[in-house]
Amino acid sequence: MNTFQLKPIPSSTTKLFSIVGTSCIAMALYGSAFAQSPDSPAKRPADISQAQSLPAVTVTAGRTSDYAAATTSTATKTDTLLRDVPQSITVVTQQLIKDQGMQNMADVVRYVPGIGMAQGEGNRETPVFRGNSSTSDFFIDGMRDDVQYFRDLYNIERVEALKGPNGMIFGRGGSGGVINRVSKEANWEPLREVTLQAGSYENKRATIDINQPINDAVSFRLNAMIEDSKSYRNGVELERKGINPVLTIRPDSRTKITLGAEYFEDDRVADRGVPSFQGRPLVTDDSTFFGDPERSPTGATVKAFNALFERELGNGVTVRNRTRYADYDKFYQNVFPGAVNAAGTMVAISAYNNDTQRENLFNQTDLIFSLNTGAIQHKLLAGFEIGRQESDNLRLNGVFPAAVNVPVTNPVYTGPISFGPAPATQNTGTAKVAAFYLQDQIKFSPQWEAVLGVRYDKFDMNFRNLVANQSFSTSDNLFSPRAGLIYKPFQAISLYANYSMSYVPRAGEQLSSLSLSNQALDPEEFKNIEIGAKWDIRPDLAFTTAVYQLDRSNVAITDPANPAASLLVDGQRTKGVELELSGQITRAWSVMGGYAYQVGEITRTQSATALAGATLAQVPAHTFSLWNRYDFTPAWGAGLGVSSRSHMYASTDNTVRLPGFARVDAAIFYKIDKNLRAQLNIENLLDRDYYASAHSNNNITPGSPRALRVMLTGSF
Repeated sequence: MNTFQLKPIPSSTTKLFSIVGTSCIAMALYGSAFAQSPDSPAKRPADISQAQSLPAVTVTAGRTSDYAAATTSTATKTDTLLRDVPQSITVVTQQLIKDQGMQNMADVVRYVPGIGMAQGEGNRETPVFRGNSSTSDFFIDGMRDDVQYFRDLYNIERVEALKGPNGMIFGRGGSGGVINRVSKEANWEPLREVTLQAGSYENKRATIDINQPINDAVSFRLNAMIEDSKSYRNGVELERKGINPVLTIRPDSRTKITLGAEYFEDDRVADRGVPSFQGRPLVTDDSTFFGDPERSPTGATVKAFNALFERELGNGVTVRNRTRYADYDKFYQNVFPGAVNAAGTMVAISAYNNDTQRENLFNQTDLIFSLNTGAIQHKLLAGFEIGRQESDNLRLNGVFPAAVNVPVTNPVYTGPISFGPAPATQNTGTAKVAAFYLQDQIKFSPQWEAVLGVRYDKFDMNFRNLVANQSFSTSDNLFSPRAGLIYKPFQAISLYANYSMSYVPRAGEQLSSLSLSNQALDPEEFKNIEIGAKWDIRPDLAFTTAVYQLDRSNVAITDPANPAASLLVDGQRTKGVELELSGQITRAWSVMGGYAYQVGEITRTQSATALAGATLAQVPAHTFSLWNRYDFTPAWGAGLGVSSRSHMYASTDNTVRLPGFARVDAAIFYKIDKNLRAQLNIENLLDRDYYASAHSNNNITPGSPRALRVMLTGSF
């Protein structure tokens, strides 16, 4: 494995400890003040059960299956039954994560209707939400986590995929959806769990999860992970590690303070797959690496601190404050394939590297309260968010002695490459956001409910292009509404209609896209109309369906009458249907799966490679997935799953087609005794050849051949 030095942001560690210390002191003083207020009950052991239930969850009304979640506090920022949220949401639970041995976002979305995963140039996760690809629409506990890297699930309780524009809750971005990870918190149930894993291609991984109550008011949790693995792809390796200590403090039954820090490091080879030939992926062995794995390192280091303060003020009023500081250090370098020549014998090789340094600091404050106006019930949310992001980016192009073409039969290039000397791009920028939002969850009657909300973001960007010696400043005023109406013919069934919007400013997802030609343009807009139904067939089995239309407008294209100017057009539309089933068919049989039908197209010619009528890149018309677990005895169980999709195009020029496929996975579960359990997961059981994802016409990732992983988990 190549080693390389990632450059830290100066003084970031000092700043991290400063924020940690300040937040700890502030939270402690704030909690102490509340604890001593006259209306606060004294701490006593009898209060602990009540403290553990904050925030309150109505268990009797929700689902209890290991594969089906009952509520969400992300979609509305209030604890709400999933069936009462007028939006398509898929929750990947902790048990499903364990049963499938999931480790990353690509594993998560495999069983989520309407979301796929692009290749991301081998250095990042790039989900495709309803036809819109994104590298930044990731959140953790509702806080922005938008740098390009590979995330792990070692410290995650569950993952929520919220589909459709989500500007009202999450602010800018969220164009086609967002992925929110809910982290594990310390609680008052002792836990000591160690998992060891080994498998094909020298897969080696270990995780620990320790939860220890210290006393009636304080509990500590530690999650940690280390992995050292190879791949079915020649020369591709992965090393990563993470540690996440969390402290939960309950000074009294109405107050919760959670403090957590994370150090996470991921180093691997950036693998951009294989090129295409004559409109299809080049036929070659699955293991063949094009370029040079020895000079294609990618790595990310994340240092983060999170703080949550939550206080019940009485009379149904709750105040919540979240803070997240994160320091990201991301570097990647590629030596990768381009086009294959007409004879199909030679492939072009290119190279570049890119370094990103970013510091994020966000703070959210929510006030949640209830009131009645006659017979109408209201659950109101008022909140604000402030944030600051400082970014530095540097890209150097690879320089070869001459144009490089290598044989497709031996496509590894080991000749000389230099990077630079002058940067291809170099910029620095500061983004600031100040946002305010209001939401009302209205219950008109037992049958009729509504969710109405609006968010205003003032988004300011100061950007400097150091190569061109140009500076730009933009300020956007973003109004993101959401309106949903719910009709409940029966308590267990919700029929809904929903409208939502979100924006992507010209600074782009990664805050590095401002230029002289686009700085004055309005942000891109994303509008979604959705109707759907949610049916809790039983308390532990749920069925959902949604029909939607998502339009992307304010797409900038070159003015045909004036090539120096730009036009804003309505440039893209996606229509689709999604169905999902999750929960327990019987006490022994659990399922998770769904089907999605999508039609995504370019509605206005945008360039020579994005013509009107073209199909959107990496949007298959049909996807289907279904995972089953059946427990034959209390000790033995088995899992069987299938995930499939129809063909799709690698890019919007629609010249390279990736064939459809169906992949079968399996698992065997054995509980050795009350403290020890074993698990075998088999990926691609039938050893089918397929292509998993793409970034462009010449960056296509072959799927893994059959692979096995064995896990042994001990609880002490």
